[in-house]
Amino acid sequence: MSNRYRVAERFMRYVQIDTTSDPNSSTFPSSTKQRDLAMILFEELKALGLQDVEIDEWSYVFATIPSNVSQSLPTICFCSHMDTAPDCSGTDVKPILHKKYSGAPIVFPDDPSLILRTEDHPYLLQKIGDDLITASGKTLLGADDKAGVAIIMELASYLIQHPEIPHGPIRILFTPDEEVGRGVEQLDMVKLNAHFGYTLDGGPLGDIEDETFSADAATVTFHGVSAHPGYAKGKMVNAIKLASEFVAALPKTNWSPETTDHREGFVHPTAIDGGLEKATVQLILRDHDTQLLESYPQKLQQIAAQVVSSYPGAQYDIKVQEQYRNMNEILKEVPFVAAYAEEAMRNAGLQPKRAIIRGGTDGSRLSFMGLPCPNIFTGEMAIHSKLEYVSVQDMEKAIDTLVELVQIWKNHPWTQA
Repeated sequence: MSNRYRVAERFMRYVQIDTTSDPNSSTFPSSTKQRDLAMILFEELKALGLQDVEIDEWSYVFATIPSNVSQSLPTICFCSHMDTAPDCSGTDVKPILHKKYSGAPIVFPDDPSLILRTEDHPYLLQKIGDDLITASGKTLLGADDKAGVAIIMELASYLIQHPEIPHGPIRILFTPDEEVGRGVEQLDMVKLNAHFGYTLDGGPLGDIEDETFSADAATVTFHGVSAHPGYAKGKMVNAIKLASEFVAALPKTNWSPETTDHREGFVHPTAIDGGLEKATVQLILRDHDTQLLESYPQKLQQIAAQVVSSYPGAQYDIKVQEQYRNMNEILKEVPFVAAYAEEAMRNAGLQPKRAIIRGGTDGSRLSFMGLPCPNIFTGEMAIHSKLEYVSVQDMEKAIDTLVELVQIWKNHPWTQA
């Protein structure tokens, strides 16, 4: 590991703090324990000597690394989220450092049936010789996105220790609740006060992501006809069965997460609930093409209408809520933002690669809130699972990239519109 950075030590401390978000909560943040990490970061940023260090009522953490050059430069924001996904336990995470990974299978000590193999995770073949960090087998690791948090914190420490590195004003932002799609819901953009941004929430070394899904959520509600089950012949219409027929009628060879990749969109039922009279199906709708996404509710309506047509008295309704949009719709208007990140990677000795996200980041919403914000790699892999891992060297290279990136912004003239 590098002697310049303490990112591994930071990361292994942060992942031991449970910050699992809760998709069923109506509070913000969705789990109060996310504030535990927020408070630690707040205190560490103050100890580093940064300016404008603040944690607000919503648990957003802000800080400023002031410009050390005389010229007027845009303010650049680096952002990562503090919460971890509710798909897998984040309680009592036990990080394990595997020095100089040999390529052999990694057996997780708390669950020996859990094995990380190159056959299943081919990116590992590129990490032979690296120092890897995993959890112990009972939990996820939390590299998504505490790798990003640790990278940004270590960048702040490094820039404070090396004032000879020229840069403009830098804003740091840590957010809660990204994993439940609410990460910037309460964010005060005036307080953030930045012109351009980068989320640190990507995967493989060298990736720069400037395209995400556009995303909506849909609720399809079925209304049945109630009757006593002993005297229900010719009368009852069971809403649970209507909802079940609807889910069963969704395409099985396309238009689903398990049958699509690259830029192909999908609908995905995430929950079903109800009783005899009323049952609901929750779905997420995803496509990289926003115009195509806008046709999805009509297709769902056709399926629902076909289901209820066979049941006299049955009804349905559909409600659709926008979640986020493809950030490329904004970033294509300011192509230099991602291009500077590519230049920084080359300066750090990496081969950059443009990638798409089959999902979203805080950068998706931030881009449409006035902060164009592509996503930079951290090394987080096998996310949302007990097999999650990260390469220490990938995290260190991300820091190298950010050190180069702040200098590139200093070297390029820019005039605010």
